[in-house]
Amino acid sequence: MAKMEVKTSLLDYMIGVGDMVLLEPLNEDSFINNLKKRFDHNEVYTYIGSVVISINPYRPLPIYTPEKVEEYRNRNFYELSPHIFALSDEAYRSLRDQDKDQCILITGESGAGKTEASKFVMSYVAAVCGKGAEVNQVKEQLLQSNPVLEAFGNAKTVRNDNSSRFGKYMDIEFDFKGDPLGGVISNYLLEKSRVVKQPRGERNFHIFYQILSGASEDFLCKLKLERDFSRYNYLGLDSAKVNGVDDAANFRTVRNAMQIVGFMDHETQSVFEVVAAVLKLGNIEFKPESRVNGLDESKIKDKNELKEICELTGIDQSVLERAFSFRTVEAKQEKVSTTLNVAQAYYARDALAKNLYSRLFSWLVTRINESIKAQTKVRKKVMGVLDIYGFEIFENADNSFEQFIINYCNEKLQQIFIELTLKEEQEEYIREGIEWTHIEYFNNAIICDLIENNQTGILAMLDEECLRPGTVTDDTFLEKLNQVCATHQHFESRMSKCSRFLNDTTLPHSCFRIQHYAGKVMYQVEGFVDKNNDLLYRDLSQAMWKASHSLIKALFPEGNPAKINLKRPPTAGSQFKASVATLMKNLQTKNPNYIRCIKPNDKKAAHIFNDALVCHQIRYLGLLENVRVRRAGYAFRQAYEPCLERYKMLCKQTWPHWRGPARAGVEVLFNELEIPEEEFSFGRSKIFIRNPRTLFKLEDLRKQRLEDLATLIEKIYRGWKCRTHFLLMKKSQIVIAAWFRRYAQQKKYQKIRSSAVIIQSYIRGWKARKLLRELKHQKRCNEAATIIAAYWHGTQARRELKRLKEEARRKHAVAVIWAYWLGLKVRREYRKFFRANAGRKIYEFTLQRLMQKYFLEMKNKMPSLSPIDKNWPARPYLFLDSTHKELKRIFHLWRCKKYRDQFTDQQKLIYEEKLEASELFKDKKALYPASVGQPFQGAYLEISKNPKYKKLKDAVDEKIIIAEVVNKINRANGKATSRIFLLTKNNVLLADQKSGNIKSEVPLGDVTKVSMSSQNDGFFAVHLKEGSGAASKGDFLFSSDHLIEMATKLYRTTLSQTKQKLNIEISDEFLVQFRQDKVCVKFIQGSQKNGNIPTCKRKNNRLLEVAVP
Repeated sequence: MAKMEVKTSLLDYMIGVGDMVLLEPLNEDSFINNLKKRFDHNEVYTYIGSVVISINPYRPLPIYTPEKVEEYRNRNFYELSPHIFALSDEAYRSLRDQDKDQCILITGESGAGKTEASKFVMSYVAAVCGKGAEVNQVKEQLLQSNPVLEAFGNAKTVRNDNSSRFGKYMDIEFDFKGDPLGGVISNYLLEKSRVVKQPRGERNFHIFYQILSGASEDFLCKLKLERDFSRYNYLGLDSAKVNGVDDAANFRTVRNAMQIVGFMDHETQSVFEVVAAVLKLGNIEFKPESRVNGLDESKIKDKNELKEICELTGIDQSVLERAFSFRTVEAKQEKVSTTLNVAQAYYARDALAKNLYSRLFSWLVTRINESIKAQTKVRKKVMGVLDIYGFEIFENADNSFEQFIINYCNEKLQQIFIELTLKEEQEEYIREGIEWTHIEYFNNAIICDLIENNQTGILAMLDEECLRPGTVTDDTFLEKLNQVCATHQHFESRMSKCSRFLNDTTLPHSCFRIQHYAGKVMYQVEGFVDKNNDLLYRDLSQAMWKASHSLIKALFPEGNPAKINLKRPPTAGSQFKASVATLMKNLQTKNPNYIRCIKPNDKKAAHIFNDALVCHQIRYLGLLENVRVRRAGYAFRQAYEPCLERYKMLCKQTWPHWRGPARAGVEVLFNELEIPEEEFSFGRSKIFIRNPRTLFKLEDLRKQRLEDLATLIEKIYRGWKCRTHFLLMKKSQIVIAAWFRRYAQQKKYQKIRSSAVIIQSYIRGWKARKLLRELKHQKRCNEAATIIAAYWHGTQARRELKRLKEEARRKHAVAVIWAYWLGLKVRREYRKFFRANAGRKIYEFTLQRLMQKYFLEMKNKMPSLSPIDKNWPARPYLFLDSTHKELKRIFHLWRCKKYRDQFTDQQKLIYEEKLEASELFKDKKALYPASVGQPFQGAYLEISKNPKYKKLKDAVDEKIIIAEVVNKINRANGKATSRIFLLTKNNVLLADQKSGNIKSEVPLGDVTKVSMSSQNDGFFAVHLKEGSGAASKGDFLFSSDHLIEMATKLYRTTLSQTKQKLNIEISDEFLVQFRQDKVCVKFIQGSQKNGNIPTCKRKNNRLLEVAVP
């Protein structure tokens, strides 16, 4: 079997350079060539110190398997080849073992693989943390939140088929053991303008296409939608279908994920109704109409779409129609209503669609946070994962307000990246006692100040322009920028006072350019003011608040007339600026871990590496600068133990074993190798090497030494192998000779032995035959004497028998004669009395003889003693009819008594329960006949013997009458959950089947009624007394395989304790109390997919159906 190759260090079997800090020479070309070489060999991860560079391979690679997870688990960061799992493991172990909060910052262009990287990080953490039912549920909810957010927040762009159009930051919370407790998601700037308009070649958000492709016809009919994409103006048709994307399957995945996360059925329905309403808003069109006063107003062309939207949302059609045609402006105590022209009406429609969708997305994030938040209030450890949009630079001046604030966020992230990287480097040097050398680097704080300064920043100028009275346009905003920012070295404009850009034809007059850390970006000023204002007319907000649809009403709280606020809402830019500031503050409190994602080509194709594109990303990500920062001090550092273990063969004093401290061994090793002292420094726990050439020299010496050692080992092995072979041959010759001599002696012995055996057998045979003849003669003599004696005894016996018979005949004759003589005397004496009483005497005698004969026959024909035996002898005479029946009754009572006398007290109790069950359920419940032959065992769970239920046994101090596993029906969705049902003398208890914890305890006095159907199912409801402590959540609905037994025992126990009969209701429809609602439980007939198992399904808030086969 081939020996498995095992990597023990980052430097073993290295393709290119695994850590860019060790790259020689360090320049842009060598950096790109190293990445390309590793990419061509499927090595998509490379380090810059502790930073991971990830190149999107655009194809699945076999490097994310469970085996890979175990390979990187609890391993040193530099111990194996670069991988995202190594960074994930380092962050998780630091959080768990060192109690340090962590954050993982994932940045890069759109399509570079940021979302997938965040999934890999979360899946690795989920795989290595603890196990258990509750922990697994938390992990599943955290992982399943991704498909929901991707469906509503991701879209296909020209660069990425699954581009995140929002920023996401997730804090995963852990307990002291490192097990996940929950999480909190923050979202940043959803690109809501995509709802109403998409660039060519791009799609709207995924959820629109998923609903139309994957929903059933009935579901689409409820949402008033059609499957044809071309029916909706908000959906671009040129990219409606995406190769390799199954929207129908993704829709099923999203619905399943929403169920796992914790969305109720009515919540899911409400969400899809809002999505359908947004989709149909795009189909509303307006036409101009002139009023008498000469003003233009708009009217809706076709009101069918408006009618369907109002039916979906529960809004009065006239209210919404007026909101699209008029705008009311309030100022203190005055209200002014103006008409909207066609352009303003279209603006109002699109603003409503954008606001409705963006608020729905924010509500989804809040609702997911409610489900995944930690339930305990103990101190938590936190790991944050930031997946945010990458730096965006579009061609032909297509960069607008969205790209501006996206790039502003990336500027802030770059700033904190440089600061935290230098801080981490400085802290390690201080920790190890190494002298720190100040490093010069480009600080992009000047660019951040250009954008976010409260007085002269671009965002401040934009807010000021939006809020000032008078005519406000994008051109006036650009003029203001040209006045305030003209002298800034990173701001460029043709219209500014700076003369050097007056003749720059690459910069249009309606644009301005900012020199970001990633390069120059030209922004088209058109739309900045409108997008920053993000206005929604108050009439539309109030119309939405009036909706009967609970979700839509909750999304527009400002529409409440009682809470009218005349203050202008904050602008989009100021809101985003505050969110970014909060994010930066949060990140600075955690230990950072970086993943820099790079897109190898724009074709989204595998095996293609575009040098120019990668070079552009390397520049704006500042990767070369990061390497220089890392190498400004020491290029390589390693703990003393692994360093000594790796290079100890280079020195005779440390090879093969070093007995002293590891640091002393490394000092001896480096002194022996005569490495200049300026090339390394000794820290408290690590050796620091300044130049990569020194490390590569050590590696070359180690490689040569390993070859020498391999030759020595091979020589020793060959000598050992030859000696072993010779000794084996010698030993084999001795063994073969010994075995041959043994074999020859055995053959000789066996020959002598066989001869002796033959002689002995002949002698034994002769003796045996002689003895046999003597025994046979003696046997014949004995048999002859026996026969003669037998014949003689027989003769004597026959003679004696004959004499006895003759004597008996004589005695009998004397007795007969004497009897006849006595009879004659009696007849002569009583003849005179006989004739008077002869008839009566004959009748009585005859009757007596008949009765005697009857009873003797009955004795012989008596049936068995089984109480269920229906056989009875036929009546012989008519006059014995009543006697015959009475005897039959008496005999049956007697044998029943004999049968009952055999019962023990326990058996008597069981039959009493069976009799009670017959009175309660016979001819009423279809399930009853099947239960007659089943014994009532009561304790189906051996709680006292099973150690799993020790905790439950200790908690229950009363005698357990019944212990059974039942299915408790969830009040919200009809799903079944296994519970342990315990009935004691005073209480009904429900416990968790796995943990044994008691979930509910109900006194028997609070049980008022038990309801069940008349069909062949095991469902029953336990009704509780209103106002009791146990009835806070409502009645219980169970399903059990031993329904008859459980209901009977509950009835008898309640009667014994409360002296009142428990009401047993048998009906195919009955009401149960679930919290504040009365829910009808209805039993219907229907074929089941699960065979003969009844199923329960919550149809709506008032109906719960049970399908019985």
